[in-house]
Amino acid sequence: MKLYDYAPSGNGYKVRLLLAHLGLPYERIEVDSNAGETRTPAFLEMNANAKIPTVVLDDGTVLPESNAILYYFAEGTPYLPDKRIDRAQALRWMFFEQYSHEPYIAVLRNWLHHPDSITPEQQARVPDLPRRGAHALEVMERQLAAEPYFAAGRYTIADIALYAYTHVAGEGGFDLKKYPAILAWIGRVEAQPGHVPLDRV
Repeated sequence: MKLYDYAPSGNGYKVRLLLAHLGLPYERIEVDSNAGETRTPAFLEMNANAKIPTVVLDDGTVLPESNAILYYFAEGTPYLPDKRIDRAQALRWMFFEQYSHEPYIAVLRNWLHHPDSITPEQQARVPDLPRRGAHALEVMERQLAAEPYFAAGRYTIADIALYAYTHVAGEGGFDLKKYPAILAWIGRVEAQPGHVPLDRV
């Protein structure tokens, strides 16, 4: 199995983290998306959406999209809930992560690290990102003030999906000290067996 990945990416980290929990071996291939390496003809032939992470399974099947990859590898493991409603709740939070969280928290972090790559159109969006990112964190804070995790009362791929960019939200200018329930949850995630940090590649 091959994992096409970019080391600073939270989306790539999600996959590395789950694979570490599961003890699954893979070949990691670094692809610098900020340098345009996902837009080469060879990569586009594999994934026309030009995104990492992308997994190529041993039979040659290509599987892109970080949360789809999480779902695939979590099937039949404790990281995907057994009950139908619990699986739906896990998916609910994974959809939230990609639609209401990642576009603001992750994007602002990336743009602050790579200001030269921002287009004028993107620059116009920057002032709105902190507000929207803070709203996502507030939604998470309310959930985590009531429950220890996001689905099934235990650690699942919903937590992996949200942890990846939340724990480095400070790099995008978000003050996590405002969110004590999130900070406590981050501690619980990092105490999970097999946990690896983002910079472990």
